[in-house]
Amino acid sequence: MRIHVILILFLSVTVCAYGQQKQSAFIRPAGLTLNERVATPSGFTRVPVAAGSFAAYLRALKLKADGTPVHYYNGRIKENNGIYVAVVDMPIGTKDLQQCADVIMHVRAEYLFTTHQEHKIHFTLTNGFRADYSKWAEGYRISLNGNKTQWVKKGPADHSYASFCQYMDVIYTYCGTLSLSKELKDVEYRDIQPGDVLIKGGSPGHAEIVLDVARNKEGKKIYLLAQSYMPAQEMQVLANPESAALSPWYEMDEKHTNINTPEWTFTIGQLMRFTDE
Repeated sequence: MRIHVILILFLSVTVCAYGQQKQSAFIRPAGLTLNERVATPSGFTRVPVAAGSFAAYLRALKLKADGTPVHYYNGRIKENNGIYVAVVDMPIGTKDLQQCADVIMHVRAEYLFTTHQEHKIHFTLTNGFRADYSKWAEGYRISLNGNKTQWVKKGPADHSYASFCQYMDVIYTYCGTLSLSKELKDVEYRDIQPGDVLIKGGSPGHAEIVLDVARNKEGKKIYLLAQSYMPAQEMQVLANPESAALSPWYEMDEKHTNINTPEWTFTIGQLMRFTDE
């Protein structure tokens, strides 16, 4: 009898773990990138994107092995509880810095840096000071003294990746959802595209990035979302809590003004987009 109980418990745990791994019919466990891991529903194809674009970069994001849990900055594990279906393979450091808006700025800046568009990397601090990476790379550093913020020459030019990472740590420290929302431009929900951002600036605030978009012959669109959260944690591809049959895809439906994600609810009017200005 005891052996039977143990066997039943073992099978229950095994089925539960298997169910978590197979929670979506659209997840292909062997896939190494977003494009390879997440399949589209029948009748849908991914929207065309330009080679070398931010959208193409997001579609090719490397993912950790299927079933890998999200880790916080301090190494602790974030239990899934139906929140995410995959983890983006992107380091977040060992400080509580890369929260929701920060990982979005991180992936955007990584794209610009790796595609040699460093001159386009800039973010505005919460106090309104614009911090261009090009200035930082020339050896200048940001000096904050009370209400006064300015560039101060501190050393020789350094265009290395290590210097870029130091710059981004400053961005994570002094930027957030409020400052990022002021940099982005509003976009109509019906025009959603990879790289767009759902964002509520402020405290509390939150931000999630649109990783990919697909469309069927009738023009209906679906999309994928990713986030970090508090405390700082790895970027995760989100499940759709409203539709297990469609998850992790979300349906673009203007008849519903709210977008319910696992840990936040946005409105369709909170969709924004990066510019190259």
